[in-house]
Amino acid sequence: MAKEQQLRERVASGVAWSIGEKVGSALMQIAVSIIVANELMPMDMGIMAILTVFTALAQVVVDSGFSQMLIRKQQPTEGDFRAVFLFNIITAFALYAIFTACSPLLARFYGWPILAKVAPVLFLIIPLNAVCVIQNTIMVREFRFASLSTIIFVAALVSGIVAVAMALNGYGVWSLVGQRVSQMVVKAVLLWGTSNWRPKAKCNDSTFREMIPYSMRLMGTDLINSLYNNISQLFIGRIYSADALGFFNQAQKLKDMPVTSTMQSIQSVTFPALAKINDNEEKFIDSYRRVVMLTAYIIFPIMVGLISTADDIYTLLLKPQWHPAVPYFKTLCLVGLFYPIAAVSYNVLKVRSNGAIILRLEILKKLIMTLILVATIPQSVMAIAWGLVAASASEMILNYVASRRYASLTVWDFVRTLLPIAIVTAVMYGAIMFEAEWLTDWSVGMRLAMKILTGVVVYISASAAMRMEAFAEALTIARQILSRK
Repeated sequence: MAKEQQLRERVASGVAWSIGEKVGSALMQIAVSIIVANELMPMDMGIMAILTVFTALAQVVVDSGFSQMLIRKQQPTEGDFRAVFLFNIITAFALYAIFTACSPLLARFYGWPILAKVAPVLFLIIPLNAVCVIQNTIMVREFRFASLSTIIFVAALVSGIVAVAMALNGYGVWSLVGQRVSQMVVKAVLLWGTSNWRPKAKCNDSTFREMIPYSMRLMGTDLINSLYNNISQLFIGRIYSADALGFFNQAQKLKDMPVTSTMQSIQSVTFPALAKINDNEEKFIDSYRRVVMLTAYIIFPIMVGLISTADDIYTLLLKPQWHPAVPYFKTLCLVGLFYPIAAVSYNVLKVRSNGAIILRLEILKKLIMTLILVATIPQSVMAIAWGLVAASASEMILNYVASRRYASLTVWDFVRTLLPIAIVTAVMYGAIMFEAEWLTDWSVGMRLAMKILTGVVVYISASAAMRMEAFAEALTIARQILSRK
């Protein structure tokens, strides 16, 4: 019991540190994004959206699932780490060379000549990320989330300053490039400076080969997932316009900040934690349910709150050239209700399966996604947004169904875990929308502040009144963290 309590406290502390860093980074990135966006045109954002698809795919290939395998493995050797490190470096430089050589073709395909100039610089983040994957993995294995969170926050802060300075001085799309590259440079330098690990040991080729089947399956899954998460942007840029892609991408980025921050915080901690209790069936299932519950309790009110305040947020913070993105933003926020829950179930599969079911499941999900894209892409950009909502909902359902093979969380347990949170969130949304009718004559800033205050008060009050388990669990974790301080 002492060991389980210690693990629980480490998870709680890790989540707290990670959420603190993610919330701080997200708030800062939102501020940076707003300042930079107000100095750019939608087409600039569209150009970056296309190139980001390729960097995302490259990073999946560079990692190839080996970092997850090292986290999952009970006792990886120094040779294992060095073998993966060399694989990361060689793969990253090869991809950089290929992508850079192909950038003129990409520029001609979209008819945007500047792509050929921007791509070689932006693609530098591929090898820069590769040099610090192992240091990041070791910190996650050791639950050193305080150090890792500090590094990520500092990197985001420095890169944010770079982006704002460049944007205010008229560098346009290059300010976005400067932000991405400088963030990766700072992160790599700090990870190497704070980590004692160096690639000194002899490569362990035999165990590396043993890791390949699972890692390659995971890479295949993540590659398919990354491609389909970004493929709509490739089509929007080609079929519609750079401006339309800019609106869509800007809405998606603002939606992703709270979703990504929350999920990275919870997933980075819970994956190694679930791996450590993999042999304790009862504890594993209970932990799985609690992670689903806490994830929903955090993310549901955030996404619904953003939907209810979207018009005021855009009016107050962004110039009129970005206001056409509001409908996309509201719709894409619905994706955030389903994706985090799907990601938790996906973690169960990563911990307990051999990877084969993950790949088969992803193929099924992407077949569904293909049908959705075929139906929505010719219609409109808004149709694509609603298609992503439908795909996200189906992904949550399929991931949960697949996870039942490895963790017997019943349908009733799953529903009763999420239903009270959904009800409280709906009550919060109703209160905000009812109040909005009485605030039409207020200034935008005061109206937004009042809506946020109402949402927070109603959500917490309703949670307490219903004596929700999620609310009690959140209070318990908060007390544990405060008592340790």
